[in-house]
Amino acid sequence: MATIYEVAALAGVSPATVSRVVNGQRVSEEKAALVRAAAAELNFTPNRTARTLRRQNSEVIALVLPDIENPYFTSMARGVEDVARAAGYSVVLCNTDEDPAKEAKYLDIAISENMAGVVLAPASDHTDLQHLVARGRPIVAVDRSTRFDIDGVMMNNRQGGLSAAQTLVDAGYRRIACITGPRDIETAAERSNGWREIVTRAGMFDRPDDYLRYSTFRVDGGRTAMQELLAMENPPDAVVAANNLMGVGALQVLTETGLTPPAFGVAVVGDLPFTTLPPASVSIVRLPARHMGVTAARMLLERIDGDTQPARTVVLRNEIIPATSVPAPTV
Repeated sequence: MATIYEVAALAGVSPATVSRVVNGQRVSEEKAALVRAAAAELNFTPNRTARTLRRQNSEVIALVLPDIENPYFTSMARGVEDVARAAGYSVVLCNTDEDPAKEAKYLDIAISENMAGVVLAPASDHTDLQHLVARGRPIVAVDRSTRFDIDGVMMNNRQGGLSAAQTLVDAGYRRIACITGPRDIETAAERSNGWREIVTRAGMFDRPDDYLRYSTFRVDGGRTAMQELLAMENPPDAVVAANNLMGVGALQVLTETGLTPPAFGVAVVGDLPFTTLPPASVSIVRLPARHMGVTAARMLLERIDGDTQPARTVVLRNEIIPATSVPAPTV
């Protein structure tokens, strides 16, 4: 196996220059091209173990997500992996199931295994990153913010809930409910706040929160909440589902009771992963999940490479795709 010294001799540069090229540090393009050509000719493969020892961390990134079965997070993970792999890093996927204890264990592993950095969608508002921050380990929060001064990539969640509710108002619905996630999850609170603003402005309810249901961000959560809303003395005629899987659960219940859109209005924050209904029958707030992963990975790699600028938060735009079915009857 060729050594770094043989590559340096063939390229006509110093071993230090070869080391800088191998480790992605700044070198003139001319010298970098010479090193790459020599390395290719000699079939040179960097010793990753030695590189890890010198850099005091591995070439591995931890991606900690709350629900990898949700296609939203799967798409986000693909964005992170594509960027990391192109930069020579591997990604270890950790699924927390929204469980703070599981999350804490995965974060401890990221420290003990000297992982280069962490991309994290926090399991709760109380996620503790103190140990990672104290060790100077780069962290980028995605989808949900933390109480720590770290980089983040977020959606405009309040705007998502607001847009979803507004499209139902515009379609003529008069009693618009909301199904959202757990109370201590930032995205759940912000999306329901957007819904609340719209129905309050429209004067729909004396007490809007009577038509708000907190549940899990999963299909069964959407089902349970929808069943509760339909059992009300004065049930809603439309609903905002604060994430895609809850939307699926709500639609399942509506279909079972014969209230498919547009007879009952539905707007969902996030693309529906599966449904038997025509896509145009449901309003969708489209979230750029893969772009979020790509952006987060790029920010993390900048920190790993030594970027020391103040923490940044990037807020991505969402897009509303209104239903194009026959408008709801006026009631």
